[in-house]
Amino acid sequence: MTVTAYTLAILLDLFCLFLGYRFWFRPAPAAAGYGVPADAHGDAGAYLSVKGLRDGTLGLVGLALLAFVGVRAEAWFMVCVALVPLVDTVIVLRHGGQKAVAFGIHFATAVVVLVSAALLFAV
Repeated sequence: MTVTAYTLAILLDLFCLFLGYRFWFRPAPAAAGYGVPADAHGDAGAYLSVKGLRDGTLGLVGLALLAFVGVRAEAWFMVCVALVPLVDTVIVLRHGGQKAVAFGIHFATAVVVLVSAALLFAV
């Protein structure tokens, strides 16, 4: 179970880094994948940059906690981070995004993050 807990936590942290990279360097497709398309060259440019910074920072903080503080800190971090995809679900729904994206991507991500937290607490 320890290997599974660590592997899932690391993969989720790396996924956050990937999302951050994608929003910074491929913002239009990243926004479409998020569920609320935006023009990277229009008014949404700042939103896309902030989203990239947010996701990338979450990934770095998660990796740093796991490497330098410990598994329990990472578990609590994951509990807190689960709020992000939960709220992303609401954002997508409130802005006319598809329910399949809201629940199939964002809500599902929140569930996986909470599963990761539970596995880390069990270690």
